Amino acid sequence: MMLLTFPKKRILAFNDAIFSIAITLLVLDIEIPDTTAIRKDGIWQVLGNLIPNFIGFFVSFLVISLYWISHLKFSKYIKLYDNRLLWLNLLLLLFIVLLPFSTAFYVNSFNEDSAFQVYCINLIFLGIFNFLMIRHVAKLNTKMPKLVSRWLKFRSLNVNLIWVLSLALATVLPDLISRLLFVLIFVFQFWGDRYFKNKGLLKKLHKKSTT
Repeated sequence: MMLLTFPKKRILAFNDAIFSIAITLLVLDIEIPDTTAIRKDGIWQVLGNLIPNFIGFFVSFLVISLYWISHLKFSKYIKLYDNRLLWLNLLLLLFIVLLPFSTAFYVNSFNEDSAFQVYCINLIFLGIFNFLMIRHVAKLNTKMPKLVSRWLKFRSLNVNLIWVLSLALATVLPDLISRLLFVLIFVFQFWGDRYFKNKGLLKKLHKKSTT
């Protein structure tokens, strides 16, 4: 049975376009301060009222950046796109495209747990399809080092675990605590990267980049 495949260059170009558009749309929810409001309340008061908008922007900017970097790291191991990988890729992009909406919804209802839960659900599905893509790429490319595969899967699961915890604890912990759990992503990523580097990860990555 002939395997149906699709051109890698076109798909990667399409991916980059979607990522760049989604990350740009995030800034549109930060309203430009009105001159009248600035004169009345002062610049710092006006900017202070936009703090939820800036929080949503920076968190989602980091999230999209992390997934783009993840995509960048495992895409070099993609030799071909079969039908399954193509659809996993499209489902990943679906939740990337939804992120500006869920961010705006969260920001505009900043004190509502339900809005934060919708945001977390968006990120959880994003993480699921990112992980499934990495797993399928490792299956298609048998030459992908197992250590690299384990490292990429760890990074993907780590991010998703934090958002699952944030969703679960949003109704139990005070708002600020549950919404700052995302900081643990960088702590776990740092620890995980050091662990895999000690296992010889850099040699595997360098070997791939020189072949």
